[in-house]
Amino acid sequence: MKKIILTAAVLLTTITASQAQKIKGSDTVLPLSQQEAESFMKANPSAMVTVTGGGSGVGASALLEGTTDIAQLSRKMKFDERQKLQQQGKTVKEVIIAYDALAVVVNPNNKVTNLTREQLEGIFTGKITNWKEVGGADLKIVPYSRETSSGTYEFFKESVLENRNYMNGIMSMPATGAIVQSIGQTPGGIGYIGLAYLNNSVKAIHVSYDGGKNYVAPSVENAKNETYPIVRPLYYYYVTSSEALVKPYIDYVLSPAGQKIVSEIGFITAQ
Repeated sequence: MKKIILTAAVLLTTITASQAQKIKGSDTVLPLSQQEAESFMKANPSAMVTVTGGGSGVGASALLEGTTDIAQLSRKMKFDERQKLQQQGKTVKEVIIAYDALAVVVNPNNKVTNLTREQLEGIFTGKITNWKEVGGADLKIVPYSRETSSGTYEFFKESVLENRNYMNGIMSMPATGAIVQSIGQTPGGIGYIGLAYLNNSVKAIHVSYDGGKNYVAPSVENAKNETYPIVRPLYYYYVTSSEALVKPYIDYVLSPAGQKIVSEIGFITAQ
């Protein structure tokens, strides 16, 4: 009897180990992956999925180092990251799991509601330094940014700043939650966050990409109908040799149940 119990325990350990997987990377994708993993493990009791953030760059590095099975990125994998993986003899696969509208946020007491892309560029590159220059109070602007390892940092630089450099000395935050908290406590604060992080402690700005003719609020609906301009895909990357391990989870994320979670969190479905 003891032998049978021991054999069953060893078998269970083997199954759990074979289905255990790690997801690491983008802070934007983090709340989505956490909910997806929790739901997947409920549906598959023998599976074990652990999720950590740190930024898209951290996720890509972890995939390169072999310390994660899935890298979650809020930007495309860079050429040099793919090249390093190829040099190790690894082929990487890309999956779009959702889309995200990036919200520009200010303190709720800030009376400014509308900003053009050009004004945002001026603010984050340091050319516009006082809210009175964009129709607000006589108050110093305090821009907050994600740190350089963040995919959100890079996407905002590409889409909004048109690849111009952020101002020297910009307040770099290690996580999106820190940006939300800081702006909620800073009257002159401004920053950018994934739509899923929007709450009452910050106010979302209506953005114009046509020189001020139309200002659009960040929302799932406006991202879907393509009127809101700051939208990007969210990705999972994995090495093809790990496909048998990660595919059941990724298939779940792309299934109707998984995409329902995407909507509930505040992202836009991939399907």
